[in-house]
Amino acid sequence: MTDKKPQQPSWDPFPSSRTDRDRDRRDAKVDTPQSRSPTYRLAYDDADFLTGDETRGVRLQLEWMKPEMALLEAGIESTVVLFGGARIPEPGTAAWAARNEAQKRSLEANSHYYEEARRFARLCSQHSATTHGGKEFVIVTGGGPGVMEAGNRGASDVGAPSIALNITLPHEQAPNRYATPELCFKFHYFAIRKMHFLLRAKAMAIFPGGFGTLDELFEALTLIQTKRMARIPVILFGESFWRRVINVEALAEEGTIAPDDVGLIQYADTAEDGWAMIRDFYKF
Repeated sequence: MTDKKPQQPSWDPFPSSRTDRDRDRRDAKVDTPQSRSPTYRLAYDDADFLTGDETRGVRLQLEWMKPEMALLEAGIESTVVLFGGARIPEPGTAAWAARNEAQKRSLEANSHYYEEARRFARLCSQHSATTHGGKEFVIVTGGGPGVMEAGNRGASDVGAPSIALNITLPHEQAPNRYATPELCFKFHYFAIRKMHFLLRAKAMAIFPGGFGTLDELFEALTLIQTKRMARIPVILFGESFWRRVINVEALAEEGTIAPDDVGLIQYADTAEDGWAMIRDFYKF
């Protein structure tokens, strides 16, 4: 067994699927009831077939494979996952997601997390670029606005690559403009997206956010707690925020988690403190 990517043979006597598809599209001169029938389309070039209920398993596999092949080709070895709220604005900008004046004040007061996330991503990316050729400790975010944008932006500040794992939503969410275009992916399935978040993760930086951020946090904590995933630093930025939102100690007191599980989480208030925790964990 080897970890090397298999090489394609230099000689293949059979036409490729792409060749046949392109030929069909280019030379579609036959126009008969048979050739117009949906059943006559090449299966892999039939969007209606590929998006049917029966082919969900195929789509799950494809959604797993496409980012994985691109990340392998780019040589990405490990990542630092940066989660946080899409609604937290950049300092000095309006809170676009606020529904009332109280939310506006709160979100704009929390805008310092945008800048902290940007600085944290800059520290990770600078280390990655100078010691690992941009292949280790690569920032990966959900690719959206807010804290996610700040993460990709911090990497961009130092000319380092960063990954964006975007998701299709009923309201359009375009990827932020700071993610590396060749490492920007769009998902339909939340489950496959979350797998890609964690597969190369060497650390997680969790900034204040909502249901999505909590979902991603607890998925990772569950995997680590049950030893289905290696232990990595899980750092919650903004200790006062997180202690108000999640009372992990209360879970331990009630016996629903083990006392040692409380230690799966660390708290940081500055980018430097968070990066120091990662350095201390990996001893570099």
